Amino acid sequence: MNENLQIRTFKKTGHIEVICGSMFSGKTEELIRRIRRAQIAKQRVKVFKPKLDNRYSEFEIVSHNDTSFPSEIIEDATEILDKCFDAEVIGIDEAQFFDDNLVEICQNLADAGKRVIVAGLDQDYRAKPFEPMPKLLAVAEYITKTLAVCVICGAPANRTHRITDEQEQVLVGASNHYEARCRLHHNFKEENNK
Repeated sequence: MNENLQIRTFKKTGHIEVICGSMFSGKTEELIRRIRRAQIAKQRVKVFKPKLDNRYSEFEIVSHNDTSFPSEIIEDATEILDKCFDAEVIGIDEAQFFDDNLVEICQNLADAGKRVIVAGLDQDYRAKPFEPMPKLLAVAEYITKTLAVCVICGAPANRTHRITDEQEQVLVGASNHYEARCRLHHNFKEENNK
């Protein structure tokens, strides 16, 4: 055997995967798909969602096409650290509803060898970056950008258009408040009223 040959062993490394896009683009559906595949591989999984998101179910993450998966409700991202010590794969839905401390928590989990899958809106209804998603995108090893279909023209849609008059950044809702729109037709109603 060659004395110069070194055999290297690696500690199991964790990583962060971010699934982002507009509303109605399949982010939660993709998160659920990845979590279910981890279960098939007999990995221990834990899924979290913010207490603020109670649109479809209190104890499940639910996609707009009614795909669901059991989840734990948390008020603050720091709760994740206490509740996932035995999990190998951690799913976090609606990440835009958490504070910036989510970024450090995801980093700590990945550093501990865990696979962290985070889904959320990367832009708010004004097409502005929706924190903490941009920071998560910066530190993630894997990024998936999902696209919806523009309700005006059918083109790929990467923006969320608010169809109601509320102005606050966070307004939990579904098709009662939002539509998927392409770049051209985002805020189309407002442009036509000028």
